[in-house]
Amino acid sequence: MMHLIPDILVAALSTRQDIAVTDGAQALTGPQLLRRAGTWTDALTAVSAQRVAWRMENGIDWIALDLATLLTGRVAIPIPDFFSPTQVHYVLAASGADTWIGSAADALPDGFETRLKVADVPVATTRVAAPPAVHAGTAKITFTSGTTGDPKGVCLSAATMLRTADALRRELGGLGVQRHLCALPLSLLLENVAGVYANILNGSTLVTPTNGALGLTGSSGVDIARFVRAQQDANPHSLILVPQLLLALIAARSFGIALPESYRFVAVGGGRVAPSLLDQAVRAGLPVYEGYGLSECGSVVTLNTPGGRRAGTVGRPLPHVRLEQVDGELTVAGSAMLGYLGGPAAGTVIHTGDLGDIDAAGFVSIQGRRRNCFITAFGRNVSPEWVESELTAEPDIAMAAVFGEALASNVAVLVTRHDDAAAIAAAVSRVNARLPDYARIGAWHATDATSFRARHCVTANGRIRRDTVAAVYAEELAALMPPDTLVSSAAETRHVS
Repeated sequence: MMHLIPDILVAALSTRQDIAVTDGAQALTGPQLLRRAGTWTDALTAVSAQRVAWRMENGIDWIALDLATLLTGRVAIPIPDFFSPTQVHYVLAASGADTWIGSAADALPDGFETRLKVADVPVATTRVAAPPAVHAGTAKITFTSGTTGDPKGVCLSAATMLRTADALRRELGGLGVQRHLCALPLSLLLENVAGVYANILNGSTLVTPTNGALGLTGSSGVDIARFVRAQQDANPHSLILVPQLLLALIAARSFGIALPESYRFVAVGGGRVAPSLLDQAVRAGLPVYEGYGLSECGSVVTLNTPGGRRAGTVGRPLPHVRLEQVDGELTVAGSAMLGYLGGPAAGTVIHTGDLGDIDAAGFVSIQGRRRNCFITAFGRNVSPEWVESELTAEPDIAMAAVFGEALASNVAVLVTRHDDAAAIAAAVSRVNARLPDYARIGAWHATDATSFRARHCVTANGRIRRDTVAAVYAEELAALMPPDTLVSSAAETRHVS
């Protein structure tokens, strides 16, 4: 059964005789991509699939399978390739997935049995006696790897995702974007909606190299030379990057590696972007535009564009979205999830948990997460994400966790890319020079990525587990503080104030 909203994707592809998608090995026109989606539809029908979970490399079949689920009203459950086996097991159980599609090299999840293959990709099923309830109209469950607990399933309708995609297409339609390189995993909603759907509607060619071809490993490993080489091969007009991949482009240029001259629009989001990093990008001649969004709102909510840009902001809301500030917190209406998996219906307004401002011209600035803000001993409010984004804009620092509740001087745990103490100290000094005195780092503990991850201080998709860092590195942090301002007193001090 075809659904009215997804039909706009069919309309955009059915008459295209140019290349709609290429993975380097093969290239398909619009009708050919629809036929590939039809092959997946036939397979899903043959095994009576209703809730389809998959974990595959970026490529044509990822997109074709996604279209097959969307166009036939099945529930899609894409799983990031960086999820651990434990997380995968949780996602399958929580979602009630009856069908699993993974690469031939992957072990089948417990209870699943291969029924057939499509292009050598196994399609496996299991019997789900009592599937958990999902919100009516759910087209996709996107799982976010939160900073605590199990991944959280966000139930989205096709209408919400495609309204976002169409709004982006309208906002950026005049830029002449004809080739979009999918640099992020397609399993991330940002690339899925803003990369794939928006560019299908725009008539752009999607270039979908594998993570290996892009030089990306896990959730945060980047081979800079290979990353840039893949872009030189593709000559993309547009990209979507997270801050660390933007840093990789800037670092490549400083290493003498030439970047393509084809860029027309490079969006950066998925985490707070340091103003200094954006300044470096502008000086490098990159057309970089910061945006902001949430999975709970169908991905992108605000975006800077060539027609409307203001430094220090994440842009203005997309036309179908309404933002308000309520007691310092941003709320979003006009683009809402159906609800969390296993939770109540979401309603029409999403409380983001992000502190922000909206200026008279409608430009939005984000201060950070409400729950993470701390108050220094001098009564200054500090968003740690702000300081951390400046720290990780330095090539020497991979990750950072900043603390300062009731402290006279902020402290940090820094995950460094090498053990050159003098270089790290110089990097912190450069950051402090860019910050007001109350936000500066007075002392830090340096560690390596392997140790940091082994101590469970980071989620599968690279987000800091702030509470875990505070607990695991309590002794090291305490050693950085004056004796009368130890970590154990911080919560009490804030409570009293």
